[in-house]
Amino acid sequence: MMNRIIRMLAAVALGLGLIATPVFASGAARKNAEDHAFSFEGPFGQFDRAQLQRGWEVFRQVCASCHSLNYLRFRNLAEPGGPEFTVEQAKAFASQYDITDGPNDEGEMFTRPGRLSDAFPAPYPNEQAAKAANNNALPPDLSLIVKAREGWDYPWYVSPIIKLFKGNGGAEYVRSLISGFEEPPAHEEQKEGLSYNPYFPGHWIAMPPPLSGEDVEYKDGTPNTLKQEATDVAAFLAWVSMPKMEERKKIGLMAMLYLLVFALLMYMVKLALWSKVEH
Repeated sequence: MMNRIIRMLAAVALGLGLIATPVFASGAARKNAEDHAFSFEGPFGQFDRAQLQRGWEVFRQVCASCHSLNYLRFRNLAEPGGPEFTVEQAKAFASQYDITDGPNDEGEMFTRPGRLSDAFPAPYPNEQAAKAANNNALPPDLSLIVKAREGWDYPWYVSPIIKLFKGNGGAEYVRSLISGFEEPPAHEEQKEGLSYNPYFPGHWIAMPPPLSGEDVEYKDGTPNTLKQEATDVAAFLAWVSMPKMEERKKIGLMAMLYLLVFALLMYMVKLALWSKVEH
């Protein structure tokens, strides 16, 4: 019994991050993603607006050449809780893209400048075209990539504590992956058409290094290092995966306060009803 108590206390300490650094669960062969203190982690965390705007620039100037964001519409860029560009800025972004629309009165499809209501256009017309342009590998849609890569390598009974204070881990994985390309070690044989990345399961990935540093010029003067660009675009993709995160946290906090007050009132009612009853 004492050993079980000690193991449980150790697991709680691990969950609170007191005696260990978190690592990721899936893909035992891969290297653990680097932990990073994103501003949106924790029960009171919020997105950094400037960081989201920088991440948008990295995505649209670099990542968008291969990857889609099917669930993002240009109007979302101006909504509360996200990058919070002005409506005029969002309209300007949309107008830079040609959107296929129609049919017109003659029954033909046509192209027009993008609107706020349009989804972010995919770089390829279909999956077959995407594979043909990428050595038969299909670049995944990144709308939910951060949520799809969540998971901390801890027992199930402390995993909720980890997620509450450290986030779901997906942003750290994306950040480490896109900035972690390396030359393969001497014992690894080079595989044609693949790049070596220790953070990817199996270490070999069809995606070439997307960033090298100085890929995007930041208007706010932030140094555009490789790590900075990877951090910013990972934060942006976290927002795309969880656009209502801040609103959800506010509602959760209000619900907890309500339940606390309700519990206190019920306790006072119990005392009032049973105070004169002999036990």
